[in-house]
Amino acid sequence: MSFEEAIAQQPAWIGVWLNVLLVGAFVLPLVLIIWRRSRLIGIVLPIVSVAGAVATSALYDAMGYVKLLGLPHIIVWTPALIWLVTLIRRPDMPRWPRRIMVVIAIVIGVSLAFDYVDVIRYTLGERMPQVLPATDNGS
Repeated sequence: MSFEEAIAQQPAWIGVWLNVLLVGAFVLPLVLIIWRRSRLIGIVLPIVSVAGAVATSALYDAMGYVKLLGLPHIIVWTPALIWLVTLIRRPDMPRWPRRIMVVIAIVIGVSLAFDYVDVIRYTLGERMPQVLPATDNGS
């Protein structure tokens, strides 16, 4: 089963959340390229997000749909979020980039909250796959 098929078997709200995440962590940062003061984060954050997505997909291929899938996001987004918050607090950051960065930070922060909880639960022994592969029963 592909990663996309496994996600499709999850509750509907997860699909909605993944679309919010796509906009908030992959697309919205590109808008920051417009302003000179936010240009670097606008370039780096989508690259970081893609790296996290690729690593998550590779982890899925290796382990299946387990709670550890949040680990790549933790690794790449925690430092990115710290940097983002630092930029938001800069007094010379223009108003609109700051507002956009706040939205991005909220989206990434919510995602990280889910990811940290899932990885902790996995570490504490909750290792059952969230989606079991389909079996062919011959019917």
